[in-house]
Amino acid sequence: MKKLMAANWKMYKTYGQAKDTAKALVKLLDGKLPADREVLVFPPFTALRAVAKKFKDEEGFFVGGQDFWPGTEGAFTGEIAPAMLLDLGASFGLTGHSERRHVLGESDELVGRKTAFGLEAGLNVVLCVGEKIEERKAGKLTAVLERQTLAGLAGVPRNTAPARLAVAYEPVWAIGTGEVAGPKDILEAHAFVRRILEGVFGSNSSEIRILYGGSVKPENAAEIIGLDNVDGVLVGGASLQAESFARIVLAGAEAR
Repeated sequence: MKKLMAANWKMYKTYGQAKDTAKALVKLLDGKLPADREVLVFPPFTALRAVAKKFKDEEGFFVGGQDFWPGTEGAFTGEIAPAMLLDLGASFGLTGHSERRHVLGESDELVGRKTAFGLEAGLNVVLCVGEKIEERKAGKLTAVLERQTLAGLAGVPRNTAPARLAVAYEPVWAIGTGEVAGPKDILEAHAFVRRILEGVFGSNSSEIRILYGGSVKPENAAEIIGLDNVDGVLVGGASLQAESFARIVLAGAEAR
């Protein structure tokens, strides 16, 4: 199983800035990307084609959409369909990010609809789950992870190829705050998510990647990626600079 090193650029970068960052990232990783790692970038929609073009001939580099609507087309002003993302060169879609859930108000049910529809439409999907600080302090970590994960996977066929699906654990209190869940916290959460996946997908679950997201930086990436059940990372702020994200991609690995 290859580690998935994912960058979420959120609402940053114009077309030109994204193109330049993607070009710099490819140059920094040229001939250095370890055989056991893949690079995935979620740029803003306006820059999808620019990044996809830079990654087109690069082995192990992929592009994804930060969101999509669970439909093929229709009167959904401001939304984008999976087929549109695929047409721009994306092969992944992101669902359930904490900002979609807690800033924009997306429900567990809508996240589940998106996840299932995205997979059906041909996208690979990274489903995000994670607790807020008040939920952690109230001892609700496992309840939140179970609810969000099961709802997010409710409509996903049980025979889905494991490589097409990943789950990203992102404790909300550690996103963009500089706070990072400690190794014990990450191990506990990822082990619990793995048990949920086992209950849903059976033997195939061991090949579904579980990523960690939450203030991942070059300085802590190697420790995080080396933990059991951590099959990659989902990086926000530290992925906006090519040099910083390249260091994360290579953290703790031997070049091929």
